[in-house]
Amino acid sequence: MELRTLRAFVEVVRQGGFSQAAKVVFATQSTVSKAVRHLEDEIGAPLLDRIGHRSTLTAVGEVVYRRALRMLAERDDLTAELDDLRGLRSGTLRLGLPPVGSSTLFAPLFATYRQRYPGVEIRLVEHGSHRLEELLRAGEIELAASLLPAARDFHWQAVRSEPMTVLIPRAQARPLRRTTELTALKELPFVLFEEGFAINRMILELCRRQGFEPKVIARSSQIDFIVELVSAGLGVAFLPRMIARQQARDSIHLAQLREPETRWQLAMMWRREGYLSHAARAWLHILGKP
Repeated sequence: MELRTLRAFVEVVRQGGFSQAAKVVFATQSTVSKAVRHLEDEIGAPLLDRIGHRSTLTAVGEVVYRRALRMLAERDDLTAELDDLRGLRSGTLRLGLPPVGSSTLFAPLFATYRQRYPGVEIRLVEHGSHRLEELLRAGEIELAASLLPAARDFHWQAVRSEPMTVLIPRAQARPLRRTTELTALKELPFVLFEEGFAINRMILELCRRQGFEPKVIARSSQIDFIVELVSAGLGVAFLPRMIARQQARDSIHLAQLREPETRWQLAMMWRREGYLSHAARAWLHILGKP
């Protein structure tokens, strides 16, 4: 059973199909299909239930998928540990950051890290928190910035805590108040981030606990675009206070959410059972780890 074959199978599951998986592993679609068939022949049971263009995991496939994630993570841990034998003159920092807040919080740290460890290659991926946590569990990245609360299989180090701020088109913000409750916004359309962003989950869960389902009229992964939609009067959006203030303009009113459950608490996370390389430990030290 080759790790390369397992990687192809894992990406088919993650990406939801063979064509997208082929792009991720830099192979042709037929190569990925053959790899999965070879794995099924080796195991002696189908791993995927193919219905049209969609594939879902069989019971055997679920088991193989979980084990494959662990094996691939162990491979990456081995590579990181071997890099450590050479010290921080070389090696790789595999880091995952979300689009929200990263430029403000982490850009100065990159400069510090590069100055101290010029021989370490930084491999950065950017996704929403849900996807970053998937990559972290699979061992494809060592560290990921995500929102608290953290899952039980992660250690974490706090980075920043900010109250959530509502961006309201000024024409709809009457009377203008510095704070507001979520229920006061239930008649207004919402502009949210795309699926997989933890801010969405936070806001939607609180809406449902308070007895209403918001009308979501647009989604985007780009902060600038979301802010422009609010500025154009399309709906309300939600950002951590430090980012909302950077986006302040005359056409938008900023109001802080009163609910404590919506506090934006960013942390750097890593696997409890994973090996943390010297490169990753050095990053945590720069973040302020004792």
